[in-house]
Amino acid sequence: MQIRYYKEYSRYLNRDMEFKVFGHAGRPILIFPCQGGRFFDWEDFGMCDIAAPWIDAGKLQIFCADSIDHESWDAVGPERPRIEMQERWYNYICEELVPRILEINREQGEDHTGRILLGGASVGGGHAVNFYLRRPDIFNGTIALSGIYNASEFFGNYMDDLIYRNSPCDYMRNFPADHPYKELYARADKFIMCCGQGAWEDKLLTSTLELQKILESKDIHPWVDIWGTDVTHDWPWWRRQWPYFLENILGQA
Repeated sequence: MQIRYYKEYSRYLNRDMEFKVFGHAGRPILIFPCQGGRFFDWEDFGMCDIAAPWIDAGKLQIFCADSIDHESWDAVGPERPRIEMQERWYNYICEELVPRILEINREQGEDHTGRILLGGASVGGGHAVNFYLRRPDIFNGTIALSGIYNASEFFGNYMDDLIYRNSPCDYMRNFPADHPYKELYARADKFIMCCGQGAWEDKLLTSTLELQKILESKDIHPWVDIWGTDVTHDWPWWRRQWPYFLENILGQA
């Protein structure tokens, strides 16, 4: 498996940002870390090794982004600076990291413009769905495991324009029937939201089902896959879910 490390300056965040790439070719998927996590966590918890058959076959190229959750979702203090940091990170991903993903992915002569998948677990799954719903012109589906889709979990009753933009359960309630993104959602390869019903999944399950209901009321139909009461909010179950959904999207390695 080809593995590459990058550290590049972001003008939106005014700092160097790190990311890693796993694989030489194939469908690109951008992975967001769990709450407060780092770009190396997906690798450290064995998720890249699990995907090795698809990576080595040239079907999948994984891009692991770094987070700034400790300055936004996890930070303490006034809400506005925290959500402004989240929005700067959002712009870094869309305007700086995505072009690099496509540039690196094109090294083998492929062009997956508009076909980047998104993935992650826990808060990373929430980021994946938020980015997909906001920019289906860039992204083409998700593998979101145990995601949270309500900003109120981190910001309480506080609401402003940027909180709204980063809280799918809020902004999708007002999604207009004639919005041009609706056609793009319909073209997605797979819009997957998965959640268990076991320990530490209660808030995530509630959030997942709430967003599903909102989306289906707008005639948007994600694949919501609810696993059993033994399925907990932890890596052992995400390691089982991850290859199951990869095979569904990419076929057998």
